[in-house]
Parts: sequence; structure tokens; C-alpha cells
Amino acid sequence: MSAKTGASELIEPTPSTRSFQIERVVRLSDVDPSGQLRLDATARMLQDVASDDATDAGLDGAWEWIVRRTLIEVRHPAMLDEAVELSTYCTGMGRSWAERTTRIRGDAGADIFSSSVWVQVANGTGRPTPLSDQFVDIYGPACGGRKVSARLVLPGPTATAERSKWTVRRADLDPFNHVNNAANWAFLEESMVPGAKRVGRAEMEFAAPVMHGGSVQMVLELRDATAAWLIEDSRILSSARWTPDCVNAV
Repeated sequence: MSAKTGASELIEPTPSTRSFQIERVVRLSDVDPSGQLRLDATARMLQDVASDDATDAGLDGAWEWIVRRTLIEVRHPAMLDEAVELSTYCTGMGRSWAERTTRIRGDAGADIFSSSVWVQVANGTGRPTPLSDQFVDIYGPACGGRKVSARLVLPGPTATAERSKWTVRRADLDPFNHVNNAANWAFLEESMVPGAKRVGRAEMEFAAPVMHGGSVQMVLELRDATAAWLIEDSRILSSARWTPDCVNAV
């Protein structure tokens, strides 16, 4: 079976799929001026439920995970003070990575579907390491043999794309000493149309760590979709795309 590009499609769980649920309330720090849940806040919720699931499963704490690619499809935005439930489950595996799918539903109609590829890295070195037998035993049955790759698919910017300085804040750094995956969504947020309804599809790819103290630039192209990148010395660090009112949104 050939491996599919990870975090490129959204898969419903089967009745036998192991899943984990948490409840949250959309808070003031999670929303934009119109009261809609921001993408970086969504990514933080996805990160939290993934961590809580790993703890619930009793995974060996010696292993660490970093995000490679994320797809977030907003079918109906979550709003300020809305109570939401996050349900997460594994939908694919590779040599050193796994695909996690998460659904967010709210009591006021929020419906957000997401998929991410997480790479397992060795504690201390940060290098990819094969999935542990423990992980495969716990999450493997839910995948049904589905193989995914960790390859990146978003294109790079054109030579005429708009460029500006991007400030990396110390407040956004994580224990790996680079910008946390949730905080990294801020550069795509910066390009969003203020007040627009947040229905569409967002993608984020992490090609290299975004570090503090470098000469990082934001690159922006506005077409049918909004494309944005963080680059340093012509090297792509992160790629992102927002496609509003995508055909899959309802």
C-alpha cells in the first residue's frame, strides 16, 4: 500500500477506533475582534488534546513529538464563550510519524475538522526516531493499516511576492528553543482579512525551526487563496495557505 500525503484529507472514525475527548470553552484570548476562534488558538487546542491523549494512553514520557504538517478545515467557526468538545484519534502511521485527526464541535454550532502529522523525536537530540512498539500497540488498530508520509506539499513563493520583517518573540519559544507550532500560526493570522467569516481551509507546514534572533521575513501572496511563508536567508522555514469558503466547507 502506497503512503498518502499526511494531513491532506479528513477521516471519520470507525466504531472501533480508539478516541479521546476533552471539553473546553473558547476564551477571550482565543478570539479575534469579531469574536471568532483564531487559527493559532485552534492549533493550541489541538496540541493540548494531543498531549492529554498521550497522557491518558500512558505513553512513555521519554519521547517527544513535533508537528510537521497541519490541515484545519473550519466548517462553522467557534465563537467567544462557546463550549466545545474535542475528539481526537489516530488515522495513519509512517516510520517515525503518525497522523492525528481531531474534530471540534460546539454547543453553538462550531464545527472544525483537523488533521496533523506529528513526528516522534528522541528526547535530548530532537532527531526522528521510529515509532515505539508501545505507540503502535495502542494506536495501530485505529489506523487499519493506513500509511501516511511526512512530505511537504505547499509551493514556495514567487520572486514578486511581498516581503516584510517578521519579529520572533521570546514568549513564543518552547522547550525545543524554537517557536511553538501553535504560536507559529500568527504569521498566517496576520494576513487574514479583518472581520471576515472564518469558513475555509488552512494549511501549515513546518520545514525548519523558527528561532529567536535571526533575520526572519514574512512573505505574502494574495490570490484566490492567501499564501504566506516565513523565510530566512532565502530558506523556507514555514509555509501556510488559507483558502476561504472552500468547497468542503458548509
